[in-house]
Amino acid sequence: MRQSIYLVGLMGVGKTSVGRHLAKSLGRTFFDADQVIEQRSGVPIAWIFDLEGEQAFRDREQAVIDELTNQEGIVLATGGGAVLRAGNRRALCSRGCVVHIDSSVDQLLDRLGKDKTRPLLQGGDAQTTLRRLQADRQPLYDEVADYRFLAGGNSARALAQNIEEVLRRDGVVRD
Repeated sequence: MRQSIYLVGLMGVGKTSVGRHLAKSLGRTFFDADQVIEQRSGVPIAWIFDLEGEQAFRDREQAVIDELTNQEGIVLATGGGAVLRAGNRRALCSRGCVVHIDSSVDQLLDRLGKDKTRPLLQGGDAQTTLRRLQADRQPLYDEVADYRFLAGGNSARALAQNIEEVLRRDGVVRD
């Protein structure tokens, strides 16, 4: 059985980019939970937040995570808030290896400064919001993570290679 790898972390840390590189290198199928939600609903996540609210989005997210974590040997990038629900945390922890990609708020601001697609960053001070999200979610990321990597100044490809090396060393990934 090939163990699945699940990437968690705040928005903007590079889960999707790293996940694509990691999946390609490992010859695995890659999924981005947010992209799956958008494909299935036919609308952007911001639209779901605006018209249906965050809880409705979280319901969709939980259904997608439950479905995808039942697949074997995938790489999954979760949304930044996926860890908020206990059911998601249980699914991630019990069905695969969880990798937390972390970053400083300053680096996130550099990456997300002009991004208008992130519902939680609209209508307020992005720095304050990111600091609050990081403080609120850090214990949940710590709870689920088997590994933690700092995004730092590395490229997504370099970070994916680093993650792969550690997972191979520890026997999580085998050929």
